[in-house]
Amino acid sequence: MMNRRDFSLAVVAGAAASLISTRNLAATTAPTKARNVVLVHGLFADGSCWSEVIARLQNVGLNVTSVQNPLTTLPEAVDSAQRVLNRQDGPTVLVGHSFSGMIVTEAGAHPKVSAVVYVAARAPDADEDYAALAKRFPTPPATAGILFDGDEGRLSEAAFLRDFAGDVPEPKAKVLYAAQQPFRKSLLAGKTTQAAWRMKPSFYAVSTEDRTINPDLQRFMADRMGAKTVEVKASHVSLISRPDVIAALILEAAGQSS
Repeated sequence: MMNRRDFSLAVVAGAAASLISTRNLAATTAPTKARNVVLVHGLFADGSCWSEVIARLQNVGLNVTSVQNPLTTLPEAVDSAQRVLNRQDGPTVLVGHSFSGMIVTEAGAHPKVSAVVYVAARAPDADEDYAALAKRFPTPPATAGILFDGDEGRLSEAAFLRDFAGDVPEPKAKVLYAAQQPFRKSLLAGKTTQAAWRMKPSFYAVSTEDRTINPDLQRFMADRMGAKTVEVKASHVSLISRPDVIAALILEAAGQSS
């Protein structure tokens, strides 16, 4: 007869095996063919940052929507993405850049989401403290460039040009800087309650020259989720400097040939 200690160990082992199995299933399942793509931007940006990727996806017949993330609180940001997902007419690839990986991780459980794509993005587990996770890796240079006016945060021009969009031609980077949307401190306090990457086919584009989210942290998160991963020689904004690569990854997630 199994004693109480052995029974407890068996329960723990079974739970761990279940989690591993769920992760591997999500990672290895072929994505459903989708014609809809929903894109979400992160900090220091607005929905227009996806313009180069949008054009490439539209050119092959996909229906694309770029969410205007309110950057207020995580629940409000998730709600904004879910409202867009509700309007889609079938399987949809949900894509997030930077901070909006938090939104993809939470909203990606939506039944219309067929695959999730992370572009140099946060990818926490359910109830995980992302800040604590990030502290396990060297602090990226852009962090020192965040400025606050009361409750609102933004990135200084010097940090934006050097650490956020370092491989974008300066005239274009200055236009992007002028359009950055401030975020509220309350946004950073949110935690995800579920992890879509445990349920859905997952894809990750690591920016190898990133000075906003540590590339090794990106690799850790991509490896943990078992994502199909590509390494892109780019700054944090690979969606702007390397849109062909990012569009190709999204097409793969949509089950479409590039």
